[in-house]
Amino acid sequence: MLSSTIRPILLLAAMTATGAAAAAPVGYTLDPAHTFPSFEADHMGISYWRGKLDSSSGKVVLDRDANSGTVEVTIDLASIDFGFDKLDEWARGKEFFDTAKYPKATYTGRLARFVDGAPTEVVGTLDLHGARKPLTLAIGRFKCIPHPIYKRELCGADASGSFDRSAFGLDAGKDYGFDMKVALRIQVEALRDE
Repeated sequence: MLSSTIRPILLLAAMTATGAAAAAPVGYTLDPAHTFPSFEADHMGISYWRGKLDSSSGKVVLDRDANSGTVEVTIDLASIDFGFDKLDEWARGKEFFDTAKYPKATYTGRLARFVDGAPTEVVGTLDLHGARKPLTLAIGRFKCIPHPIYKRELCGADASGSFDRSAFGLDAGKDYGFDMKVALRIQVEALRDE
């Protein structure tokens, strides 16, 4: 028989262990068929070029109890798609992305400003073209549902922000009056890991 002193200590230890298990962070893998970073860039002040990057991968870790988490998205820059083959080819070349030398871009960040259990912001950094700069993204939509086929949780979000591309050495067109600001959106869906 346990003494009255030891019994409460064991009960407290069991409750703490149970609470820690319930609060464990959960991992999610980005679905490349439903995750597309897209962008909007100025064309001489008269129009905007819009495009997307067709190949990306990454992970999300979410701890709802702690209102915290992390995001990592890796983007294959050779998958750029303006809808105009010659422009895509130019963007892959040495005058812009130079994908032979810098094939990937990476965004890493931490989920922040949780409201009702959902993050509303990602505070992170963008690694692009050999430079690393801070970039905060606003999360306009965040929702999780049971996946109808895989029977695991599926979460989706839409994040947006902007950055100065010349800060990454991507200043093509600056001498012609192009605005260096690029609007970035990342539409993402991620399936909970088994």
